[in-house]
Amino acid sequence: MDESAAWENVEEPKLPELKLDARQAQGFISFFRKLPENEQVVRFFDRRDYYSAHGKDATFIVTQFYKTMTALRQLSSGGDTLSSVSISKSMLETILRDLLLERTDHTVELYEGSGSNWRLVKNATPGRLGSFEDVLFSSNDMQDTPVLMAIWSAVQDNQRLLGIAFVDTNRRILGITEFLDDDQFTNLEAALVAQGCRECLVSQESLKSLDGRRLQDVLARCNVLITAKKKSDFQTRNLDQDLSRLLKGSVEHHREVVAGSEAANASLAALISYTELLADDSNYGKFTLQQYNLSTHMRLDAAALRALNVLESKTDANKNFSLFGLMNRTCTAAMGKRLLRRWLKQPLVDAEEITHRLNIVQAFVEGTELRQDLRQHLRRIPDVERLVRKVEKRKASLQDIVKLYQASVRVPFIKEALHRYEGEFAETLRKAYGDSLEEWSGPSHLGKYEGLVEAAVDLDELQNGEYVISAGYDNSLQHIKADRERAENQIRKVHQEAASDLDLPADKSLKLDKTTQWGHVFRITKKEEPKVRRKMCTQYVTLETRKDGIKFTNAKLRRLSEQYMKLTEEYSVIQRELVNKVVEVAATFVEVFEGLANRLTEMDVLLSFADLAISSPTPYVRPVISPATEGDIILEGCRHPCVEAQEDVNFIPNDCRLVRDKSWFQIITGPNMGGKSTFIRQVGVNVLMAQVGCFVPCENAQISVRDSIFARVGAGDCQLRGVSTFMSEMLETAVILKSATPMSLIIIDELGRGTSTYDGFGLAWAICEHLVKVTKAPTLFATHFHELTALAGEASTLHVPYQQEPLVGVANFHVSAHIDTKSRRLAMLYKVEEGPCDQSFGIHVAEFAHFPPSVVELAKEKAAELENFSSSSLQVGGGPQEELGAKRKRVTGPDADRACKFLKDFAALPLDTMSFENALSEVSKLTNELGKDAANYPWLQQFF
Repeated sequence: MDESAAWENVEEPKLPELKLDARQAQGFISFFRKLPENEQVVRFFDRRDYYSAHGKDATFIVTQFYKTMTALRQLSSGGDTLSSVSISKSMLETILRDLLLERTDHTVELYEGSGSNWRLVKNATPGRLGSFEDVLFSSNDMQDTPVLMAIWSAVQDNQRLLGIAFVDTNRRILGITEFLDDDQFTNLEAALVAQGCRECLVSQESLKSLDGRRLQDVLARCNVLITAKKKSDFQTRNLDQDLSRLLKGSVEHHREVVAGSEAANASLAALISYTELLADDSNYGKFTLQQYNLSTHMRLDAAALRALNVLESKTDANKNFSLFGLMNRTCTAAMGKRLLRRWLKQPLVDAEEITHRLNIVQAFVEGTELRQDLRQHLRRIPDVERLVRKVEKRKASLQDIVKLYQASVRVPFIKEALHRYEGEFAETLRKAYGDSLEEWSGPSHLGKYEGLVEAAVDLDELQNGEYVISAGYDNSLQHIKADRERAENQIRKVHQEAASDLDLPADKSLKLDKTTQWGHVFRITKKEEPKVRRKMCTQYVTLETRKDGIKFTNAKLRRLSEQYMKLTEEYSVIQRELVNKVVEVAATFVEVFEGLANRLTEMDVLLSFADLAISSPTPYVRPVISPATEGDIILEGCRHPCVEAQEDVNFIPNDCRLVRDKSWFQIITGPNMGGKSTFIRQVGVNVLMAQVGCFVPCENAQISVRDSIFARVGAGDCQLRGVSTFMSEMLETAVILKSATPMSLIIIDELGRGTSTYDGFGLAWAICEHLVKVTKAPTLFATHFHELTALAGEASTLHVPYQQEPLVGVANFHVSAHIDTKSRRLAMLYKVEEGPCDQSFGIHVAEFAHFPPSVVELAKEKAAELENFSSSSLQVGGGPQEELGAKRKRVTGPDADRACKFLKDFAALPLDTMSFENALSEVSKLTNELGKDAANYPWLQQFF
């Protein structure tokens, strides 16, 4: 079946019709051809009732969103054709959400006009949503705040100095910092992840430099859009003046923050210019400037986020596949989700702060009534943060004002629930939330706001879904409302008169409708029309005949309807003016609502932690937290929270004891599918959850705070960036070797699989030794290289033929499996036990995959030959000559031991002091003795 026939079977989507006459088409095509080419930009054109896209953008949209080429149209003029697609308003919102919130590889432009006269009216990028916010979040909550970052690179003492600045426009925060970085930009990657950066401004010179490729790779790994800017955009000559207008607080304070940070200031200048913050007067005096410190939170890179499944993914089968999806039990509209996502990317490293959060979670766990009451009230809290931004920008509607009012009236109930709690941590809750809520809900703050809304808004009309200013709020409004009510009463009277005149029951056969075009009209069904046709011809005027009936009017109704519509318009004009005044007054309460939002959002997330802890089939426990320099990591009965939450999973818990100088570095062996990867990941997940402030899925947990988690648990191919699987694996491991500290936690799974066995083993051994001797961080190292178990000084199952001094702190563990002696079937036990694995189970796993029996038997035969390295195996295909130049398996056993003795005896001879004759005599003696012994060792016979 050819491609054209395939398209014919696809149902064509119902699209708005692209209506352009020949002249309009010619003018538009002429305009479109003059637009500059830009692969990143997707352009939309507003055609009033619908939108359109053209050229490559049209092809992109029909393939990505319509999934059929039949939606593509060809706009023609004088032989010139242009691919086009029409887009409905609802579909535009879907496309914009995908381009700006899901992807990070496109920017958007919107044009208005007609013919050949079009102008750019809106543009947005993933980090700068701008005026598209109203479209993006008109029917959806803002799940995440887009963060925009700028980078400026400099050289300090022959080292790379990076200055970064970032902006969170939703929370009105500007941040700056400077730090030295390595070749892999590991510090930059940690900052990108922690801030959830969506777009990054980089100078064109930096992208063209020797490090430009590596910088682009880091940004791509973090799913960040790169926006190249000129060097002149990073000039700081107007920075002091710009900050004076944007920042709240004293000028001296912000000068103190930026002092001495030249590289960061350059980034900040580019950021302010690009975001056009100064173009909006509502931003003046509203931003705060922070000096960001990388060591404030646990460092997580993109590899760790992926390995631990911290954030949700489109490919997740259910929400419990990710840590965020599992822990997200927040009640507020969207504020709790945003804070939880930020906390998961920024776990705490201060033991006291972590303990404070755990105290509050414990209070919510123990206080069942308190937890239920608070969650019930928080469910009625709207997205206060976003509403406050709309009020600040004077874009709030009366509905937004009422939503803030509904949040305000909930505060006394929340305060009362906290007041009733008398548990162990009652004082902690009072200091964290009670005192501030008490202050804000007083008559001088939210009490005044509630008074404003109750006086200005007709709250009775909310039941009808209408948000209107109360008539009593303004005298002129009251007079107009009274006149409009009189007109409405007269219209109802005319309706009754018409019903009597036409001999039709009112409201049943003769209905009174209100339309936008004609105002109030009469309507009857077509079935009733013949009964009144004669009277309608003389006294009434037919307006419209449709399937649902006939609309008509008379002179009285028309006059009263026009009067009613005029009064309604006057009422609307005055109401708009009054709404603007109400919004102006409401803007004076912004700081109070910001503080309220912060407290309620934090409470919401910690309540979510408590709900998760008690609702799990096996309840979570509170971890005991100690500083990084003290204590060990002991997890008894540890489980993986996401795996145990899946259906039909009976999770088997395991203990993990990372004890300094004993089992600080654990080598974990065992069969595939035995649970090695799950075990090492669950340790990382438990540590991360604890440092966020959550209880953990264990029977007992003692955790020494970690400053970072490094994870290398499987690397995907990156061919589009020219990076192979093995290279990606090595890059991630290089980051660990360069950046990990004794206070980190390292998780490595199957390192060295991407190359030959010998190279992979050599690398794995060297990396292990470096981590044990130099890095000295607690490490879980899962591997199939059984020889690595010799690092702990234990004899490997493969008999490594050289002595290995045991390394301090290295311990062997394995995931257990059982082979039935009769059926030879393999059963995974999923228990982690001490000691190295006593055999490999690769062929048994192949049997699980239903390999053909002949293949399995041949695999067993060849494995036995390699394991024993018997003489018969050497003669396959013509004897030992076949092995010349080939890589051989390391020889072990008595043969190798006798050969080693010969080499050691030879090395011990003092040849430099012996005569040639004596040396020859001694070597001959050693050789003769080896030749005699070779009779008992088949492997040695090949040398004689």
